[in-house]
Amino acid sequence: MRVTEALRRKGGSVVTISQDRSVRELLAVLAEHRIGAVVVSDDGVTVDGIVSERDVVRRLHSDGDGVLDGPVGAIMTAAVHTCGPDATLDELMPVMTEHRVRHVPVLVDARLTGIVSIGDVVKHRIAEVQAERDQLTAYITGGP
Repeated sequence: MRVTEALRRKGGSVVTISQDRSVRELLAVLAEHRIGAVVVSDDGVTVDGIVSERDVVRRLHSDGDGVLDGPVGAIMTAAVHTCGPDATLDELMPVMTEHRVRHVPVLVDARLTGIVSIGDVVKHRIAEVQAERDQLTAYITGGP
């Protein structure tokens, strides 16, 4: 399955936050949208970074709760793994595993058009395994 198909199923909206917003504001955005990561973008179109719940937890542990009033830009990951809409979810699996990322922004002409999560990839893989199981069962039982 291509990324475009996954985005068509889940929708292409992406929540963004600017680098100068506080980590406290970031937490409110994560809770409001019930998501685990936000693309950092000062203009809502380009990708300046990405920040996740994990980034917040790690910085809270190392720097204390003062990090909550600091800017998102101070804790974001600037080197973001991205993909294009023609990439396949099978291609993203090893990237996500090797680089230990759970969210991959989708870009078209360097413009943010969506985001694929590890949950999207897992959902796709489960559907594939179930389809294979159904085909094997039908073959063994001589069913349709």
